[in-house]
Amino acid sequence: MESIANITQLHRQRCATWHSQPVNNPYDGLLGLVCQQFSFNFLLWHEEDIARSRDVTAERIAEVKRAIDGFNQKRNDYIERIDDWIMEELGRRGIAPLADARQSTETAGSAIDRLSILTLRIYHLEEQRDRADATAEHRQNVTTKLAIALAQFDDLSRSAQELLDDLFAGRKRHKTYRQLKMYNDPTMNPYLYKAQQK
Repeated sequence: MESIANITQLHRQRCATWHSQPVNNPYDGLLGLVCQQFSFNFLLWHEEDIARSRDVTAERIAEVKRAIDGFNQKRNDYIERIDDWIMEELGRRGIAPLADARQSTETAGSAIDRLSILTLRIYHLEEQRDRADATAEHRQNVTTKLAIALAQFDDLSRSAQELLDDLFAGRKRHKTYRQLKMYNDPTMNPYLYKAQQK
């Protein structure tokens, strides 16, 4: 099983690379799933930046909103794929939860997703801190936020590793929780299916 340190190293490396090169995925196995899941968060983050701009057309905002919905759906799909991979790996290794094993409030896939978002936040906070045109006040504000994000990253990394350790020792139970997103499904989004009935 890959360590959380290896996973977060992948996040950091891909984040730096993708800011200057096209998004790609050179990995396979669990790291391939992690990289693909992170790619959707990366793309989603930058579409969100465009969505908040005041100098783009309404048509462009509509395109961005559709892209955001698509990337968010894929992001959640890949959280589930990561959790499915973990379930399958537990099965391959013959690891069953102990009788008194407890369940966590979030899955390892969800924790990995949150770590990838923190990686993006830290990258962009560092970018803001180091801006040549930034005021001293701006830098101080960003430095304070960066310290919080780094502390959260350390806490979540440690907790996610503990969760993986517990899962693979049978001390915790694992399930894949389905996100059951409805907004992209034309049979479940009321606006979409009512429009089709007209």
